[in-house]
Amino acid sequence: MKKVIAVLVLAVGTVFSMNAQDKMMKEDKMMKSTTKTIALEQTSGEFTQKQITVSEGTYVFEIANNNVGHNVGFVLVKKGEDVSKPENHIKTAYVTEQVVTGEKQTSKPTTLTKGEYVYFCPLNPTSTDNTLIVQ
Repeated sequence: MKKVIAVLVLAVGTVFSMNAQDKMMKEDKMMKSTTKTIALEQTSGEFTQKQITVSEGTYVFEIANNNVGHNVGFVLVKKGEDVSKPENHIKTAYVTEQVVTGEKQTSKPTTLTKGEYVYFCPLNPTSTDNTLIVQ
């Protein structure tokens, strides 16, 4: 009798586990299919794209280091906020690792709503007047 109960508990647990994994995989797939990429390139002291316009949505930032000679990063801030204060940075937009020369790194998915944002790299350093407009 104990073996029958143990087998039933194991079977029910397996079914619940499979359903949870399936649901997580579907949600992850849906997120990836709706996430777009914004590719930005840094050269010595600047971004090559000074202004970008996109629609509302979820984006991953892909940052390329084009022969800057040292590691670079990426910071995104809502326009009008003090860029020098880390609490104003949109942390999901940070690249997951510093970008070494000749390489690319991406951020986590970041949901952007209508408005204007500024982006810069404190490691390069770039100006803080690069604009991302979300319509």
